[in-house]
Amino acid sequence: MTNSSSTPPAGGPDEPDALPAQGTDAQSSAELDAMLASARPAGAPVDTTGQRCGLIAIVGKPNVGKSTLMNALVGQKISITSRKAQTTRHRITGIRTLDQTQFVFVDTPGFQTKHSTALNKSLNKTVMGAIGDVDLILFVVEAGSFTLADAKVLSLFKPGIPTLLIANKLDTVHRRAEIAPWLRDMQERHPFAEFVPMSAKNKGDIQRLFGIIEKYLPEQPWWYSQDELTDRSEQFLAAETVREKLFRFTGDELPYTSTVVIDKFEEEPSKQHKRFIKIAATIIVERDGHKAMVIGEKGERLKRISTEARQELEKLMDAKVFLEVWVKVRSGWADDEARVRSFGYE
Repeated sequence: MTNSSSTPPAGGPDEPDALPAQGTDAQSSAELDAMLASARPAGAPVDTTGQRCGLIAIVGKPNVGKSTLMNALVGQKISITSRKAQTTRHRITGIRTLDQTQFVFVDTPGFQTKHSTALNKSLNKTVMGAIGDVDLILFVVEAGSFTLADAKVLSLFKPGIPTLLIANKLDTVHRRAEIAPWLRDMQERHPFAEFVPMSAKNKGDIQRLFGIIEKYLPEQPWWYSQDELTDRSEQFLAAETVREKLFRFTGDELPYTSTVVIDKFEEEPSKQHKRFIKIAATIIVERDGHKAMVIGEKGERLKRISTEARQELEKLMDAKVFLEVWVKVRSGWADDEARVRSFGYE
């Protein structure tokens, strides 16, 4: 997986200190051209004519399928999913470049309307920051449904930013005739630019969505290289992968306030493997009972969490991974602003 490339330092040993003040003949003009050419980076210039690029926020209440949609749009899993609400906790950028257009998606946490803990305040701050400066908003709701939680998210949108209504999980609607009056009702709630009834699991729907989104992105050079998929580091993806398996294997038993911290992430040389990465992760829970729940009888549950996380990380990173996972109790951390920040939340 490619990470964001750094900007090369300005100048260099071949860059001229100053350009000639004037060139009155063919020779001076040729010299000027040569100087300019030497100051350019090596390689053929990139033609950015006709390129489009823009930022698209994927927003909605918890558990409406935002992360599933993000992964489908990027074409690879970069945002964790589970049946448990409030799984996504960070602003995660996913990148997809198709033909002349680069789509930069932001998957946000579900907006929290319950429990004003320090963690939930941090999550809501992330949502507000994401929707304030984008080219397009994808407002994800379940097709045929609109709850008070959906209304709360909709009330956050600023005028002037085009918004698509993504009526997701269309495959679960048995009476399609009911969708038309529901869409008319939704149009009265907000001036949506377009309606997109779809299923994030349907490849045809995803391709159709790309064509719709493209029209709203400005003509400008791409922000990332063509093969980049996310601006998040492999260390971040490691923490998220372990957290996904944690929720998957504990279901509704474990409070969503549990989190994962990466203590060590080191890539070591290996004669046997193209890449060899050692990772040490700690699952943070709030009570001793939660710790026992995560570990499971004779450590079996923790072993399954670790094994599945390691296998997925090996696919994501194209590497051999050695993963150690520990469990620690930090009571009340979700209500402690300093500790919330120390665990990587904004």
